[in-house]
Amino acid sequence: MSRRIRQRSPGSLAEAFGDLRADYDAAKGSRYRRSLTGYSAMGSGADYHIRNWTDNLRMMELARHFDRNDMIVGQGITRLIRNVLQGGMKLDPQTGDDKVDADLAARWKDWSEDPAKCDNAAEHDLQTLAQLTLRSVIVDGDEFILPLRENGSLELIEAHRCRTPTNTRLNVVHGVMLDEHRKRLEFWFTKDNIPPHQNVQRVGDMRRYPARHPDTGERQVLQVYNPKRVSQTRGITHLAPIGNAVGMHDDLEFANLVRAQVAACYAVFHEYELGDDGADPPQRGEASTETLLDGSTRTVEGIAPGMDIHGKPGERLSGFSPNIPNPEFFQHARLILTFIAINLDIPVQVLLLDPSQTNFSGWRGAMDQARFGFRDIQRWMIRQFYRPIYHWQIRQWAAVDTVLQGYEKRSDVDLFAHKWHPPTWPYIEPSKDVKADRNEVEGNINSLRRINAARGRDWDDVHVEIIEDRAKLARRALEEAKKINQEFPEAEIDFRELAGWTQQKQTEDRSDSDELESDRDKPGAS
Repeated sequence: MSRRIRQRSPGSLAEAFGDLRADYDAAKGSRYRRSLTGYSAMGSGADYHIRNWTDNLRMMELARHFDRNDMIVGQGITRLIRNVLQGGMKLDPQTGDDKVDADLAARWKDWSEDPAKCDNAAEHDLQTLAQLTLRSVIVDGDEFILPLRENGSLELIEAHRCRTPTNTRLNVVHGVMLDEHRKRLEFWFTKDNIPPHQNVQRVGDMRRYPARHPDTGERQVLQVYNPKRVSQTRGITHLAPIGNAVGMHDDLEFANLVRAQVAACYAVFHEYELGDDGADPPQRGEASTETLLDGSTRTVEGIAPGMDIHGKPGERLSGFSPNIPNPEFFQHARLILTFIAINLDIPVQVLLLDPSQTNFSGWRGAMDQARFGFRDIQRWMIRQFYRPIYHWQIRQWAAVDTVLQGYEKRSDVDLFAHKWHPPTWPYIEPSKDVKADRNEVEGNINSLRRINAARGRDWDDVHVEIIEDRAKLARRALEEAKKINQEFPEAEIDFRELAGWTQQKQTEDRSDSDELESDRDKPGAS
């Protein structure tokens, strides 16, 4: 049976194009997609989604509540901070003169490790201030730092204090004055005695700080945050996407704890023959009376361990033995914990400090992926926190120190040139990782300087220490070998044996030989 094909006339090209459908499904309404609110039909900048600052304050306080009270979230944030910052970033001045580098490194160490010098409240060293700042960025969305010229210290300002008064007509977005290119001009902060839930109505209630120095252009207010869009003026708590998941996990844990408590109560059941009411049972728990919809009342008695339960005549009572928690609870709870972990950029095994649910390859793969996120946070912490503070401190020192002023005048010295070496993570498989580093150096595809920098170490310090330690070991081995050979000429002791270098060389050769033989034994090896 043949099919008849409808032919279009040549003049119906417009109709043919009208019948085509090549648009995006996501742009059309569907029962599978929820309707969006809080966006403009003409396109919304990032600030539009938090145009109501009260909503952001509500998210901020909810995130702070999770950090304070939730049994998982606060610990997860702590683990993320520990992995990212560890012992802190190591400064490496590179001015072009070793003497100047050593001078600046010593000055920085003295200032950054003394709370009385680097903290306006004289409570925390720079490493602790960095940890508090990173925690505020994760929980609150952003943190502000004021470098104070009068005493050379830093003042940290929490995110809720950067606000816009209701009576201003200036272009102030959530406490930040912007120009037509979104460049920061000023930051407006409330006085510290204004509670965050009160409206700020007057410009006079604010403290206004220029974003940059008018002459040098250096930052006078540091805003540390991690935006997702270029039109985003303020940071948003990293816990915003998982607010519902955290609440569900908390409810699940609470409900199962209550169920476990109920199941742990033991009771004695009394059964009576029909017509025999027995003695009046004593009250075992707190009793209350409630009125039902039909107007009748009933007494509700609380439960407690060891209570007696008396049934009505002819009624048979049976106990219950629920499976608490049920098997589905663990799967669902772990799914929610996974949602929390991936939003904190850490593997769920790190969140729980429990790698028992994966093997070694799974652990290594998860940690390798997590370290991409750790390095990204390290980069923007260097860019927004460490580097601006170091540049500001150099200017502070040079303004009053004639020695630094002399350095600054030299054409072969750049006082501001430096690098930061972020902390790294220990080898997962030390023997294989060290061998891989050695092979890269021997194959001329990497340098000792870069490998040590990747491990958070300064090669200029490392190679000096290596040579000094080996020289000390060689001198002591030579002295002892000479004494032994004088006392026992037949021994013919070589100082290399005392230093352990001969044995070390033999061990390395044997290890390389074993590895070569292992490769030859693999299937398909030639």
